[in-house]
Amino acid sequence: MHGEALLDAAVVNNALWCDAVCRSHGYRGAFSARLWTSAHHDLEFYPNAISLRPDVAAAEAVAARELPGRYAVKDSFARLDLAAEGLTLLFEAEWIACRPGAAGAADPGLSWDRVTEAGELSAWERAWAQGDSAGRPLFRPGLLADPRCAILACRREGTLAAGVIAYAAGEVTGISNLFGAGLAAGQLWPSAVQAVAARWPDLPIVGYEHGTDLAFARRAGCQALGPLRVWAQDPPSGRG
Repeated sequence: MHGEALLDAAVVNNALWCDAVCRSHGYRGAFSARLWTSAHHDLEFYPNAISLRPDVAAAEAVAARELPGRYAVKDSFARLDLAAEGLTLLFEAEWIACRPGAAGAADPGLSWDRVTEAGELSAWERAWAQGDSAGRPLFRPGLLADPRCAILACRREGTLAAGVIAYAAGEVTGISNLFGAGLAAGQLWPSAVQAVAARWPDLPIVGYEHGTDLAFARRAGCQALGPLRVWAQDPPSGRG
């Protein structure tokens, strides 16, 4: 899988992951050939619509919106200007992909294991949120039963040092929510990529990043696939 096909797979994988998170909270999502939508949820960091094709129009992206209220759009191909629709550009990022085995050597002192219990998941989310939480758990225990999902915890000398979520769907494995508690990003990225690849060795690894995280992802062997944008109207949210 190369180029445009890999980008399309990354977009679909991300939409499937967002759908899984929303459904774990009881919010149904809907797929068409052009869009994924879940208009009624208010989950922090997760959009209400994701464009699946580059020719999606602004009117399509906001068609499911109900005013007033929170609504966020992931413009997967950075083609939309939603300012006229009352949305604000939150951030721009880059889709990335990494072939299994491309990350180089990982730190042998780090051990990655799958989170399997609700209490462990709560501790993982607290570490990921770093104290910045609205109080409602975002990652529900139902995700632990999804065979496509692996929430991984990295331990160093028995202490939680990092984490990442991997979601294998649409012929790729998507990674998100990567964090490190006192672990250098240059050490974190190669180790996380290898841990994910060990679980699904035949699938390309995809995701999106921006800023310094994008730079470290590139150093870990990830290639850029193309830009995306996230737009939102009150309140400012939409990352997922």
